[in-house]
Amino acid sequence: MKKFTKELTYKTSRSSGAGGQNVNKVETAVTVMWKPSETAHFSAEEIELISQKLKNRINLEGILQLTVSESRTQLQNKKIATEKVIELVNKALIKPKIRKPTKPSKRQVEKRIQTKKQLSEKKENRKFRF
Repeated sequence: MKKFTKELTYKTSRSSGAGGQNVNKVETAVTVMWKPSETAHFSAEEIELISQKLKNRINLEGILQLTVSESRTQLQNKKIATEKVIELVNKALIKPKIRKPTKPSKRQVEKRIQTKKQLSEKKENRKFRF
């Protein structure tokens, strides 16, 4: 987990939705922006991984953007936005485990076939014959 908060830039705007005068007057929504390609905290491989996994959130200029307007205060929204960006990037850096395909053992296969035969026999014996 790397701290790259010094590279983040913030922009404020008016929040949407209910809130009356507070929404109409105060710029409480915070947009956090970060350019993964210009970071000094990650290696080229990590930047590539971040760009791949977060490609839906990165715009054409290569900027990762996230807008938060959950709280009534700008400071709280800034804190939430920073935490969310850090969480997103850290999740993107996690490499999934490679699945190793396995085969069932001979004993398991034989047991399954034997069980199927027993069930088939049981059902066959239920049939009414003239």
